[in-house]
Amino acid sequence: METKSFDFIITGAGPAGLTAAMYAARNGLLTLTIDSSFAGGQATQIYNLENYPGIFPAVNGFDFADTLRKQAESFGAKIIQAHPSSVAKEEDGTFTVTTSKNIYKAPCLLIATGAEHKKAGIKGEDTFKGKGVSYCATCDGPLFKNRHIVVMGGGDSACSEALYLATLTDKVTVIHRRKTFRAQKTLAEKVLSNKNITVKFNTEIQEICGDSKVSSVILKDKNGNTQTLECDAVFIFAGMTAQTELFDFVKKDEGGWIITNEDMQTSVKNLLAAGDVRSKHLRQIVTACSDGAVAAVKAGEIIRSLKNEVYK
Repeated sequence: METKSFDFIITGAGPAGLTAAMYAARNGLLTLTIDSSFAGGQATQIYNLENYPGIFPAVNGFDFADTLRKQAESFGAKIIQAHPSSVAKEEDGTFTVTTSKNIYKAPCLLIATGAEHKKAGIKGEDTFKGKGVSYCATCDGPLFKNRHIVVMGGGDSACSEALYLATLTDKVTVIHRRKTFRAQKTLAEKVLSNKNITVKFNTEIQEICGDSKVSSVILKDKNGNTQTLECDAVFIFAGMTAQTELFDFVKKDEGGWIITNEDMQTSVKNLLAAGDVRSKHLRQIVTACSDGAVAAVKAGEIIRSLKNEVYK
């Protein structure tokens, strides 16, 4: 297995990782970005990206992410698709990222692995995953065009995805356990005013039912009343969880999100974190890109300092 050295390694190629790669490479750092999936992260799942400053009219999230990738590569960043099996900090202070083919080494590492959708823990959820249960509307929504779709959740993702699904069918039912949405006011108002969307507040999904595929859900309201609602698909948006499996050696908050300072520095020297994986209040593409830029500038300072020490 070959060991390849870089100035700066980024794990994760979402908006935070790609922005960091662009800034770092443009600043002259030999930069590698590694992601087990294709570049773009969650941004690729957005149907219409309409709240990124300067992007108007709205663009498709995949196209936006692809532009970020091309921009980073144009400055010399190397982006590869590989699955890291381990990340370690060596005795000399450098970091190593091991994949099935190579070991990559750098004195500075950025964690930009993002977050993934949580499961709701509903009876039938695992049984019908891929058979009507989904966590990505833009990925699977077209499969249920003109069918009855149930959306579970009340945050930004649930509302945004419900609006997209409402362009595919005139029958979308949003189920939310609280009495109001947690989403941004603009998104919530769009959902409530959309003629193709019905909202059931103070209601939970008790079970997802069907034979070979989803055919209905059992609902329970705050008063304990139950109802069977026929449907063809259930899209679940129950929040996110940080993807930090490879980074047990860094300090996290109670929710499992990585703690950093304003320079994106973690509790481990020269180990940075940016984007949705970081402990912060707002997780949006614009904040991920901002984190990535800050992290890249900090990485440049770290590398220049280390090289000055070496070449004194």
